[in-house]
Amino acid sequence: MKKRQKYYVVWVGRKTGIFDNWSDCKASVEGFEKASYKSFDTYSEAEFAYNTPGLNYYKKTVEKEKKQNSVFNPLKYSTNTVSSHLPIIDSIATDAACSGNPGVMEYQGVYVKTGKRLFHYKTPLGTNNIGEFLGIVHGLAFLKRHNFPQPLYTDSVNAIKWVREKKCKTKLPLNNETKELFDYIHRAELWLENNTYTTQIIKWDTDSWGEIPADFGRK
Repeated sequence: MKKRQKYYVVWVGRKTGIFDNWSDCKASVEGFEKASYKSFDTYSEAEFAYNTPGLNYYKKTVEKEKKQNSVFNPLKYSTNTVSSHLPIIDSIATDAACSGNPGVMEYQGVYVKTGKRLFHYKTPLGTNNIGEFLGIVHGLAFLKRHNFPQPLYTDSVNAIKWVREKKCKTKLPLNNETKELFDYIHRAELWLENNTYTTQIIKWDTDSWGEIPADFGRK
């Protein structure tokens, strides 16, 4: 039986990059202090992984190990704690940010493969949960309008629940400051009521993959 093709990503080694054979990968990492590498079944997975810092795949485990043990060995995590599944790179991701809660709120949608921003919205007063909800609905409408089949990633379980229930269950008060935002929320809820969609909404696995590509980087 013909051996299945593997692709090897080296984040830290004598040479970094994507290798299509173990020999070249081994030459790059064997005996190299703190080498970081991993094999993948497809080139697209390897390409995505290479463009995502290797630390993202095992950062949470590393931090936990540091807290629990006085002796920490980073080599232990070079190959064994990478998630067995990877995100679909031909997809879009949405995320929100809020300066204060409530405060200035914005959300955006990006194409995961390239990081290109597809849409963006900002309002003077809102909450992070509202932004996550509106980001998903905007993404769904965007994909349907263009007849795109890509799945949509979000890191908000709460927002996924609100979208499925077709209702933004915010406790933010309706007043003169928030009236425009609530009009926008109402339009999003109406879109959910009046439209069907086949888009798969997927929870982004932050622990395994790092921050979602649509993250504003303000943490």
